[in-house]
This record gives sequence, C-alpha cells and structure tokens, in this order.
Amino acid sequence: MKIYTNEKLVKRNGRIGQILLLAGLLVLGGGLVLNFRGPTMFNYSLIAFLVGFLISQVGLYYANRWSRRPRPDEHLNTALKGLDGRYSLYHYQTPASHVLVGPAGVWALFPRYQRGVIVYEKGRWKQRGGGVFLAYLKLFAQEGLGRPDLEIASEVQELARFLSKQLPEEEIPPIQAALLFTDSRADVQVDNEKDNPPAVTLPIADLKETIRKAAKSKALSAPKVKALQDALEAVAR
Repeated sequence: MKIYTNEKLVKRNGRIGQILLLAGLLVLGGGLVLNFRGPTMFNYSLIAFLVGFLISQVGLYYANRWSRRPRPDEHLNTALKGLDGRYSLYHYQTPASHVLVGPAGVWALFPRYQRGVIVYEKGRWKQRGGGVFLAYLKLFAQEGLGRPDLEIASEVQELARFLSKQLPEEEIPPIQAALLFTDSRADVQVDNEKDNPPAVTLPIADLKETIRKAAKSKALSAPKVKALQDALEAVAR
C-alpha cells in the first residue's frame, strides 16, 4: 500500500495546537491570580477563566488531531498495514482528510478516539456510558462525539466534487464512508445492516477485513483504480 501524507500541514497544525494549549493554560493561570486579589477583580478573573477555557478547547481540538500520538493518520496506517500495492491511502490531500483508493473502491475514512458505548439512533451517532469520568473527559480531556453525520456528508460531497474535476463522471465510483473508533475501550454497538448508518461504523481494528470483503464482493476494475490513483497522485502534496 502506498501512503501519501501532507507532512507540512501536519507539522503546522500540530504546532498551532501546542501553542494554543499553552496560551490557554497561561490565561487560566492569570485568572486564578486575579481571583486571589480580592472581590474587585472577580469580573476580570471570570473573563480570564472563560477566555482561557475557550482557547484551551480550540487547542485541544488541534492537539487531538495533529499532536497526539499516534495521530489519526498513524492509526489508519497501522490498521491498514498489509493491504497490497493496489491500494493507496491519502492523508490531508483532498477535501476528505483520509481517503483509501483500491479494488474496494473509494473510501472516505473518519477516525475518532472517543470511548464509551457508541450507538446509532434516530439518524445520529451517540456516545453513552462512562458516568462522571466520561463527563470529565468531554469537558477537559477530549471532545464529545458531536455530529459526525454532518462532517461525513460534507466531506463525501466535497470529495465527489473534487474527483469530478479530475476525471470523467463515469470513471468515479460511489464514495463509501467509514466511521472508525481508535480507542480499544470504545464499545461500538452499531449494526451496520439493521441500523443503516450513513457510514459503516466499526472499531478501527475491523477496518482491514471490511475493506477486503468489499473488494471480494464488488471489486473496482484495475483501469478505474489506476485512473483514480493517477488523478490523486498528481495533486498530492
């Protein structure tokens, strides 16, 4: 399997995350100092706490994606290790952050690190369980699951538009999507056939087998795979 990664983007955003986290801690520390200076500084202290918290949350967003090791792209590289040379994996090269192209078709991959019980109900993924500890993690140590359905729909649509500029429409297969949980403590309770989520939902350890099954059930022809890979490699940074 060939792997293409936009290393410049990874380094830049990782640095941004580290700077924002440090800045957030400094502002929070400043708010604590102001709080000890008496009641007259309470409003300034409160503002400092709010600003510091917001900066820290943005820093956490960047750090979890670009600084935390292994990064999402590294998780995917490990999970897909062993796929043969007919596959290519693109990180941060297209409107979709992670794209796999090969005999199994075109896959937009969405890794998530959240733990707890993952279900799909009423058109949305939800994260359950964990009690007070999970609530603490959501507030200070990790983001909540949020709305991956919106992100997936947007990235798949943008990827299709991107490919349409590179290739004739008949050369572009349907884009499949997978929502993947990288933490072994995630309990994914989604029945992909019964629940019919907009993206296949799996622990990341099951991804390679899913890709291999997809290739066996309806393989993309070698000429179409090559055309897709040639188009993507031409724009890879």
